[in-house]
Amino acid sequence: MSFCEASQAERRQHEAHAPARAQRAWASHYDPGVPATIAYPEWTLPDLLSHSAARFPDQTALFFYGARISFRKLDEWTASFARALCALGVSAGDRVAIMLPNIPQALIAYYGALKAGAMVVQINPLYVAEEIKAQLVNSGSTTIVALDQFFPRIQTIREHTPLRQIILTNAHDCLPPLRRWLAFVKARLMGQESPVERRPLVCDFLTLLKTRPDGRATLPSLRPDDLALLQYTGGTTGTPKGVMLSHRNMVVNTVQCRQWVPDLQEGREVFLGVIPFFHAYGLSTCQHLAVMTGCPLILLPRFQATEVLQAIHHHRVTIFSGIPAMFMLMSESPSVGRYDLRSLRVCLSGASPLRLDVRDRFERLTGVKISEGYGLTEASPVTHCNPIYGARPSSAIGLPFPDTDSRVVDLETGEQEVARGEAGELLVRGPQVMQGYWKNEAETREVLRDGWLHTGDIVTQDDSEFFHLVDRKKDMIKSRGENVYPRHVEAVLLTHPAVQDVVVAGITHRRFGEAIKAYVVLKDGQTATARDLIGHCRLSLASFKVPTTIEFRQTLPRTVVGKVLRRMLRDEEESKTVAPERDPHEAG
Repeated sequence: MSFCEASQAERRQHEAHAPARAQRAWASHYDPGVPATIAYPEWTLPDLLSHSAARFPDQTALFFYGARISFRKLDEWTASFARALCALGVSAGDRVAIMLPNIPQALIAYYGALKAGAMVVQINPLYVAEEIKAQLVNSGSTTIVALDQFFPRIQTIREHTPLRQIILTNAHDCLPPLRRWLAFVKARLMGQESPVERRPLVCDFLTLLKTRPDGRATLPSLRPDDLALLQYTGGTTGTPKGVMLSHRNMVVNTVQCRQWVPDLQEGREVFLGVIPFFHAYGLSTCQHLAVMTGCPLILLPRFQATEVLQAIHHHRVTIFSGIPAMFMLMSESPSVGRYDLRSLRVCLSGASPLRLDVRDRFERLTGVKISEGYGLTEASPVTHCNPIYGARPSSAIGLPFPDTDSRVVDLETGEQEVARGEAGELLVRGPQVMQGYWKNEAETREVLRDGWLHTGDIVTQDDSEFFHLVDRKKDMIKSRGENVYPRHVEAVLLTHPAVQDVVVAGITHRRFGEAIKAYVVLKDGQTATARDLIGHCRLSLASFKVPTTIEFRQTLPRTVVGKVLRRMLRDEEESKTVAPERDPHEAG
C-alpha cells in the first residue's frame, strides 16, 4: 500500500469518527487535489525509510558521484550504524551531533542515530570552534559524526564539551573504488589530504559500519511524540536556541509537503539534494520528502552552478528545492544554455525572499514555475507556500499549509487581529509547531502562547487569502517615531540598474533613535554614488524612509541558506561611534 492509499484510508476513518473541522477560507485557493486537512500516519522518521525500503527495495535512494545506494541497503546500513552507536554506549534520549555536508554518510548517521533512540543535533560545517562548542555544550551532545577535515576545530574544544566519542569519515568514503582512489590521489597532490589517526575516543565511520554488531540486538522502540531533533536556529537575531522537534512534528511537515504537490509520482520523481540538510528547510522539503516517497536523491555536497545544471540535465531531475541565490546563479551562469532543464516540474524557494527579477528570469529559461514558501525552524519549518500550479499574487509567501492556522495580530500586544491588508505579526498554529526551546522555558513562553507560535515576522493578508512578508519584527527600524521596514527600502534600491544586492539596517542615532543605513553591492562594471542612490530612493519613498548613509561593499554577510546577517552589520556599527546628530531627512 502506498503512502497516499494509507493516508486516504486513515482520512476516511478520521472523518467518520471525528467532528467535521471548520473549513479554512484559504483552502479554496489550493491546487486541485490538495486536501484542507490530512490524517497523518503514526510514524517516526525512521519509518519514512523503512516503508520505502519495503515498497522500493531495489530503487536507488542515493546517488553520489557514481555511487548508487538502494533503499534496502540504506535501511540496512542505518540499522547497522544504530547498533554500533548502542555498542558505544549511546542510549535513548542521548544527543548525537552530526557535522556533515550532503554526502551519504550524513543520511546514514542521521537515520542511524534516530534508530538508536538518540536526538540528532545538526551542526553547520562552516561553524568555527567556539560556535561548535556552544552547540555541543548547550545540547549535551556526547557523540559527534564529522569529516576528517573538521577534526582540528573539534579537537581544540573537545575537553570543554560533553563529548565521549568522535566518529570521523572522509568525504570520499562512499565513492566507487576508482573514483575514491582518484579523489584520494588528487587530494594528496594538492596537499589537502591529512588523515586523522584513529585513537581512543576517535572512531572510524566505515569501520563501525562494517563491524556490524550483533544483528539480534534490539534497538529501542520509538514513538511519534519522542523528540527527534534539537535543531538550532541560525542565530540571525540573537543567540541560537535549540528547537525541540518531535518525530511527529517532522513527519507531519513532510506529509504536508507531499500533499502540496498533488501529482507527485512516488518512486518516479528525481530530487536534487544540494540544499543543506543540516537546515530544517532542506530536511523537510528534500531529504525527508524524497525518502518518504521512495524517490532517488542526487547528492551534491556544495552548490556550484555548473555542477547543478549538469546534474539536472544528466539525471533528469524533476523536483528541486533551492534558495534565491541558487536560482539567480543558475540563471546567470554563462553555460546555462548548454543544458536541458525541461525535466523540472516542481521548484521550491525558501529561506529568504525571492526577487521578482530572479524568479522571472529562471522561469523564462526553464518553463517551470517557482513556488515560494515561508517557514521557520520552530515549525519544522514550512507553514505557508504558493500553489505549485495555481495563481499566485506577486511577492506572496503563499497560503497556510493544510491543518495550519494563521492570524495577523497587532505589533504592540500581539493579541488583537488587525484589519485585512494591515501589517501585523504572523501567528501560526498546527501539528508541525515545535515542543519548545531546549532548556529555555522563558523563551518558550514568550513565543508559544495559548497554542500559537509568535513568529516575529511582520506580514499582511490580502483579500485573496494570500500572505505577504513585510519584514522581521526585530529588524523594523524606528526612526523619528515612524516605522520603517528594511525590505521596503531594499526593494526600491534593487530597482536601480547598478544595484546587485542590498541590505538595510537601523543604526543608533542620539536624537532620532535610529537612522537608516544601506549596505550596497554594485553590479560588475556598474558605477553609482551614494548621492545617486539616495536620490533614487527619494523618487519612491517618503523622506523618513530614505537612507541617510550608503556603504558600498564587495559582498554582504549571509548564512549558507541566504539569510541576511543584519545582526552582524548592526554589531559592526555598535563598535563604531554613534551616528552624528543631524536630521536624517537631510541626507545626501
